[in-house]
Amino acid sequence: MKSSTLAKLETLNIRYKNLEILLNDPNMLHDQKKFRALFKEYGQLSNLIIYFRRWMAIKKNIVSLQSILEDSEIYNLAQDDIKKLNIDRLSLEKKLSFLLESKIINNDIKGCFCEIRAGTGGHEAALFAGELVRMYVRYAEKSRWKMEIIHSTHGEQGGYKEIIIKFYDHAYKKLQFESGGHRVQRIPCTESQGRIHTSSCTVAVIPELCNKELPMINMGDLRIDTFRSSGAGGQHVNTTDSAIRVTHLPTGIVVACQDGRSQHKNKAKALEILRARLSAVESKRKQEQSSITRRNLLGTGDRSDRIRTYNFHQNRITDHRIGLTVYCLNEVMEGNLDILIKPLTEKYNFN
Repeated sequence: MKSSTLAKLETLNIRYKNLEILLNDPNMLHDQKKFRALFKEYGQLSNLIIYFRRWMAIKKNIVSLQSILEDSEIYNLAQDDIKKLNIDRLSLEKKLSFLLESKIINNDIKGCFCEIRAGTGGHEAALFAGELVRMYVRYAEKSRWKMEIIHSTHGEQGGYKEIIIKFYDHAYKKLQFESGGHRVQRIPCTESQGRIHTSSCTVAVIPELCNKELPMINMGDLRIDTFRSSGAGGQHVNTTDSAIRVTHLPTGIVVACQDGRSQHKNKAKALEILRARLSAVESKRKQEQSSITRRNLLGTGDRSDRIRTYNFHQNRITDHRIGLTVYCLNEVMEGNLDILIKPLTEKYNFN
């Protein structure tokens, strides 16, 4: 384990002990607001500290066993025990690194932006993008999340070329696993010879950050264009230049927002998405420098990563990150996404 990671864990362990003392103080009950805040922080740290204390106990046992290796009579037994303990140690280190690099220990993230884009496959990819949207919307309805369409561009034969949806109510904790490439294998409606085609869509889930975490944007680095909204939306939407396109010149990131009727509201939403994207880019850069643990689970976060395959002909869906294959694709497409999300969270104890 890196010394910087160990230092963070030791600091959090001290904080956890202090929280236990504070929460056991009878005087704290007089300030219910502070008590709830401390109790929430205590709960968020509990899983991490449990693993850290297990790791420390294993390290202590390894040191003890190494001290008796000179005894030839028990050398082989001690070596076997050390090997087993090292396997457990490495497993715990992966979990600890993942929990530290995620925002679970600072679970202020509530909502998220879900960007879905049609990839290879032309019209079929756009249609599949529409089905992914329906899947996530159904899941949000089952989870009782609020949601809002920020921007959308429809495909020529249905579905979406691209769409951005904002989900509220702690949606990020669940949907963060969805970033990456989603491949579909099926027979398109236009296929006369019954051949299976492969298409793909890309999904990027970007957390909605609180104001203090959002990066500052120099307005001089932006190019803001207005244009007329397209698609359904009523007379006002289609006859005024209410849609906004914001280009961040240093990075080339472009954000468009056209679903609101107010130009000012569209601009505010576009800037919010831009800040979230810039923060995600910076977060990814730090992760690549510090560890590959998170990338092993979630992929690089790059839209080119293939995380899942949807095979309609066999009613099969495969998550390539953990080698999970289930034969209930219809249920998943109806919004029962926990079939895929729960195994991910359970495998990495990411609850």
